[in-house]
Amino acid sequence: MAPKYAPSLRSRLPPLLFVLQTGFIVVYALCVELQPNVETGGETFRSLYSEFQDVNVAVILGFGYLGTFLVRYGFSGSGFSFLVAVMATQWAIILNGFESLYLTGKIRIGLRSLVVAEMCAASALISMGTVLGKTNPVHLLLIALLEVSGFILNGWILQTLIKVLPQNSLMLLHIFGAFFGLMLAWVLYREGSEQGFEKEKSDRKTGLFSTLGTLSVWMFWPSFNSILVDHPAPERKLWAICSTYLALAVSAVTAAAMSVFTSPKGKFGPGHIQRCTLAGGVAVGISMSAVHLPWVAMTIGLAAAVISTLGFRYLKLHMLLAFECHDTCGVLSTHGLPGLLGWLAHLLLQISDSDDFTKAIRFAVFHICTLLITLCLSMSMGFITGILLKWDIWRPPQDKKCFDDQAFWEFPHLAVRK
Repeated sequence: MAPKYAPSLRSRLPPLLFVLQTGFIVVYALCVELQPNVETGGETFRSLYSEFQDVNVAVILGFGYLGTFLVRYGFSGSGFSFLVAVMATQWAIILNGFESLYLTGKIRIGLRSLVVAEMCAASALISMGTVLGKTNPVHLLLIALLEVSGFILNGWILQTLIKVLPQNSLMLLHIFGAFFGLMLAWVLYREGSEQGFEKEKSDRKTGLFSTLGTLSVWMFWPSFNSILVDHPAPERKLWAICSTYLALAVSAVTAAAMSVFTSPKGKFGPGHIQRCTLAGGVAVGISMSAVHLPWVAMTIGLAAAVISTLGFRYLKLHMLLAFECHDTCGVLSTHGLPGLLGWLAHLLLQISDSDDFTKAIRFAVFHICTLLITLCLSMSMGFITGILLKWDIWRPPQDKKCFDDQAFWEFPHLAVRK
């Protein structure tokens, strides 16, 4: 018989959703307008719209299905991801439009601003993966709002103080989201997590749906990395697409090989195929502006898959035992470590391509500052968010009710007849 679940979230979730959505509508009514005479002419609109759809599929369908691997948390894994994504995107459009609001009195939106907002929302979905199954929808909405705010603030600081290109600061979403989520998971650690939760497991059906999410993200990742490439030479976007595809292809092959190699039984690990095959796209996305040769992108993809697979196989358990950080989806291995590798590759490639030693040293200093600022801000925001979510007012699920759809969803066929 199904356990009796905690009281519903009727007194918390609907008011929060209605207040937020009404507030967004008011802001959009007063301050937002469509960007005039931009991105509407013929081929430019069609090409940008197709890339926008690619990013949309990767964020909504890809990330949504990626979270369905838990045996009794499939509806929540996909449904809550969808809810978080659409709310975070609306919030990101407002925050990203502050500069336009200050200069013109209006927030002007177009396809490009929608893409940027969705990529900011993706950083919140990454953070959400660390606490998947151990929170309720109210928690996830608060995480999304605070994480997106911190990420956009991080981008503004980097672009204003260190003059980082907008594309480069945005691609740090993997590092920011991963370490925000890890700090959040550390603060929200539950006693006894090292023994594993009863429902924290997957089966063939849920694993298949999660693999479908991986395939969706994998297929559309080249657009995710290349859509914001804004360079006078048109071939730069082609380089970004080709580099991303090659890095993804190599990481898929390497992850499969490493999965079998590190398995005690010499078999594929579903988690490696579902997550580590994406490591090459993460790493090459962060180092994209410095990657100019196909073999360089392939090498980055290989190294990213190796560290991602080893991290998922061994580091996830050690993080739990040594640091009391329960990372449900292995976000550190999927986004954190490949992201750091991409940052290091960018640094080394930029230095090797520089003919001026002084400029190379200057770039290295600024590049290191970029990482330090991102890590400090992401972990600080994660800590603050975790402290906020520990309040009992949000009704966190009890340990025995974690990783279970029945705590939040109606299933008439499971109802007890009286």
